[in-house]
Amino acid sequence: MLRWTIIFVILAIVAGIFGFGGISEGAAGIAKILFFIFLVLFVITLFTGRKKI
Repeated sequence: MLRWTIIFVILAIVAGIFGFGGISEGAAGIAKILFFIFLVLFVITLFTGRKKI
């Protein structure tokens, strides 16, 4: 999921450079959402973790 966030951030930067404001804002919005989802899942896995058998 972090990979998708990075892809959308790069897409937003490239679109911003070329002047596509709407596409840039959309990609940046998606990247923010994916980043926060990744962050929440990361924190959850830190607390639950794998249990040794």
